[in-house]
Amino acid sequence: MGSPVRVWLNRTYAENVFFIDQLRSNPQHRAVEVHATHGDADSPVLAAADTAELEPDGLSPRAYVEYALDLCARRSIDVFVPVLHQAAIVAQRAEFAAVGTALLAPPAEAVAVFHDKATAYQAVESVGVPVPPWWRVRTEEELVAAVESLEAAGQRACFKPAAGAGGVGFRVITRTPFSLTHLNGFPSAYVPLDLVVEALRAAEEPVDWLVMPHLGQPEVSVDCLTGPDGRVRMAIGRTKNGRRRGFTLHPSWIEPARLLAEAFGLKHLSNIQFRMYGDQPVLMDVNTRPAGGLHQLAQCGVNAPWAAVQLALGEETGEIVPPFLAQDYTVVSGPRPVRPVSLPQQRTAADADAAVPMLPAVPAQPMDSPSGPHGTVPANATGSTASSPVGPANASASAAAAPAGSAATAPA
Repeated sequence: MGSPVRVWLNRTYAENVFFIDQLRSNPQHRAVEVHATHGDADSPVLAAADTAELEPDGLSPRAYVEYALDLCARRSIDVFVPVLHQAAIVAQRAEFAAVGTALLAPPAEAVAVFHDKATAYQAVESVGVPVPPWWRVRTEEELVAAVESLEAAGQRACFKPAAGAGGVGFRVITRTPFSLTHLNGFPSAYVPLDLVVEALRAAEEPVDWLVMPHLGQPEVSVDCLTGPDGRVRMAIGRTKNGRRRGFTLHPSWIEPARLLAEAFGLKHLSNIQFRMYGDQPVLMDVNTRPAGGLHQLAQCGVNAPWAAVQLALGEETGEIVPPFLAQDYTVVSGPRPVRPVSLPQQRTAADADAAVPMLPAVPAQPMDSPSGPHGTVPANATGSTASSPVGPANASASAAAAPAGSAATAPA
């Protein structure tokens, strides 16, 4: 049997425990060794990996690249899936290739385009993919003008950072005065305009936001896999409408996603998100990394992480078409193991570098749950309490929804 394929995931989302599971369960039955690093010793990704270590704190992007190059050489990494400092890492692709490591990430030019949403929207419009109306705002005057323009057209305004990911900083503007209504129940994304204006007046630095209409559902996230030759091998849509999830191959979502992936060279794994503006699908965001929900494609018989690793290794996958589209489902929280101790310990394995604080390997443990594969529950499931309404619609494997000490999730 040949040497195992060595894959490194740096500081990433907790959901990528499923990414690791799928690498190990690849259809070729190839041996895979997963190395993981994170800043949080209790990240479940560290527990799921074969070997793991804590990342050093406070490194500049360039210093992080040097750390990553050293780790790839030390660990004989074949494929590196960068999330943290992705832009700095892909800019040095040749240096990683020189130590024998392939980067599972788009080229630097594509990462740069989609790092800034305003730049991305301008670029996307140039190839004919529709986007919603948008304003880039940095001052209270620009914010108010954009909100009033949208409200005059009968639309509700929202804003988000021009650069960011994961919905961080997204808010919906309301004219309702702040009251106890805003303090009842769970925290809401809705925020009164006067409070936003007051915060801007008090800010020491200008903000950099995009204001646009609050787009309608469904939201469709198209997971794309694009080969080194720039040709898309896979494009499958995951639909979200409230709690309900599903899959789609409808051309209204798939064709613009394929166009963007090929036009901008979004090689390897990317995630392209659409919502509705009136009766038209429009682009919402482009992520130049594997989506946290990528593992859900396993319900359609597709192992996207392994196919991506194959392409990174120079192995051809051919066109990947799901053999079936699974029934609709919902997503619930579920426990994943964390390491037995939360503080780093020195590994005693022969390949451990004594100069780096190491974490002892903890074998991945499969989920023991009747709720279906990878923490998903079919929408029409019966005979299980998991089929009842549970938690918020976007619940995932998170510490917030699990008993303390039983499961954990860590931000990227």
